[in-house]
Amino acid sequence: MSLETTLDKIFERYDFLKDEMLKTVSNAETFAKVSKEFSALEDIVNLEKKYKKSIQEISDLENIIGDPNSENDLKELATSEIKELKEAIPEMEKEIKILLLPKDANDEKNAIIEVRAGTGGDEAGLFAADLFRMYQKYADHRGWKFELLYAHESGIGSIKEAAASISGKGVFSYLKFESGVHRVQRVPVTESSGRVHTSTATVAVLPEAEEVDLKIDETDLKIDVMRASGAGGQHVNKTESAVRITHIPTGIVVVQQDERSQHMNRLKAMKILRARLYDLECQKLQSERSENRRLQVGTGERSERIRTYNYPQGRVSDHRINLTLYKLPQIMEGEGLDEIIKALVAADQEDQIANFQE
Repeated sequence: MSLETTLDKIFERYDFLKDEMLKTVSNAETFAKVSKEFSALEDIVNLEKKYKKSIQEISDLENIIGDPNSENDLKELATSEIKELKEAIPEMEKEIKILLLPKDANDEKNAIIEVRAGTGGDEAGLFAADLFRMYQKYADHRGWKFELLYAHESGIGSIKEAAASISGKGVFSYLKFESGVHRVQRVPVTESSGRVHTSTATVAVLPEAEEVDLKIDETDLKIDVMRASGAGGQHVNKTESAVRITHIPTGIVVVQQDERSQHMNRLKAMKILRARLYDLECQKLQSERSENRRLQVGTGERSERIRTYNYPQGRVSDHRINLTLYKLPQIMEGEGLDEIIKALVAADQEDQIANFQE
């Protein structure tokens, strides 16, 4: 099916929905459903009108040029206008294809981000803490809400692992490209000889699932309560506030102990469990649809090294799109991360457009 045929069908659907809205205005539920689809088509229909108008103008101008009765000045003007219109057509077609691309059902969801120290000992834990702060600052930059779920510290400001819930408009659509292995090259604070070390941390970004997205059978859960361990003052060894939830069918285990209340720890643990199970289901579905389909830019494997943060050179390199920015301080402060993420979003769109099925 050609692009123009596809657009014709969309325009027909748009007109049909416009009529349906008038017919169903008295039925709130049906009207809401119809108007939602109508609104979703509005941007592409407006762009389609602009595109078709440009195509028609090119045809009209070509007729003027081909008309032996047209004056030379008019033909020159028509030639100039055709050139401008034809130069704009490819960009419009690209925008249309972007709007026609299949939407990721999770893009508008909130996200749970988990950061874990990888190889590199204490330095890996320090880097994991730096990354976690970077995402918190990026959330602040975008006006998103950042809620700490847990942070397992390992001393000297480092973390073994930490997780947060990030909520706001289009959170997952931006952060989903952060999943993978992040590598740092720098001189550790504990290094007296000034030698550069290489360490890693892993990041997992999961779409936050609501109860309507995923039904969890209570009989599939094994819930244990225990006394919290680690820092926490006198409270730690007095009450059984920590919660460990095991999802028996998958073997997924979530431990939550950061809150003083057993109830709050259980709520947070269930939020993390629900996100992990939902992510597992999404990956299975993607695999069933296409074994080779990439889940994110690059191969999509979370074990893949996706980015390097080189402190001596002040650079950050994203290996999936061969992008290098000498803005490491700005990136670690969150604001500069926007440039990398937007480049990844654009690259993902380009990749999908290249495989666009007309």
